[in-house]
Amino acid sequence: MHPPTDFSNNTTDDLQESARSFSQPLIALSAGTLVGILGGLIGLGGAEFRLPLLVSWFGLPILLSILVNLLISLVTVTFSLLFRLPIQGGLLWLTHWRVVVNLLLGSLLGSALGARMASNTTTRRLKGIIAALLVLLGALLISHEWLFAQQPLRLNPLLRSISGIVAGLLIGIVSSLLGVAGGELLIPTLTLLFAVEIKLAGSLSLLVSLPTISMGLWRYSRHAIFAQLRSQTRLVIWMALGSILGAYLGSRWLPYVSSTLLQIFLGCILFLSAYRIWRSHPS
Repeated sequence: MHPPTDFSNNTTDDLQESARSFSQPLIALSAGTLVGILGGLIGLGGAEFRLPLLVSWFGLPILLSILVNLLISLVTVTFSLLFRLPIQGGLLWLTHWRVVVNLLLGSLLGSALGARMASNTTTRRLKGIIAALLVLLGALLISHEWLFAQQPLRLNPLLRSISGIVAGLLIGIVSSLLGVAGGELLIPTLTLLFAVEIKLAGSLSLLVSLPTISMGLWRYSRHAIFAQLRSQTRLVIWMALGSILGAYLGSRWLPYVSSTLLQIFLGCILFLSAYRIWRSHPS
């Protein structure tokens, strides 16, 4: 005789699996919306806040978290460009193509180098590097008002071009190590180094970020973990949708929030996130 089938256990497992299938998209959408709102309130993408969530809330390995974050950043940057194009117009962007190319000369190389660094280092060391970069971004966020109050640097054209390439190189490395668009670094660079008006700098930073992120993803595609992205397709889609929605809501609420106090608060959140990632168990 065959042993009796335990239908109760099967039913319980099916219910738990159904609950997980229903809850993960909802959690991913909520997390993406929260990140998008935070980014929209300070005029940035918010990917630096998304990375700690991918590690802590969703329990992804650190390298896979970077890849997922990079892919979501690619989606949000693409939509941000589409949203901004009718407002500012492509002709205005074309007048600054030399600045974009100058930064891209460094950022594309930096993005490839950053992906190589992340792929070839240990998990413990990678977490330490990411924690240090989050602290740096937190400090920059807190000092944004002071940075934007400074006068643009007076440099001769050759020195400005060299400085732009070096700055782009460093920004590209940070982008691939954190999976971010790099607006936190690009916008101050554009305003202080190239004297670009801050709203226009936000758009030009997206033009630099899009190919920089693409380069990082292409470089990561040579790593075995890239194949695991397929298993995170739903997470990427729902978090990207939430990020787009949140960015819209954050931009609408921007006039009603004190940006200075918010930047200090969010900078402290990045400090805490850096500590949590550094102290987290290897994965």
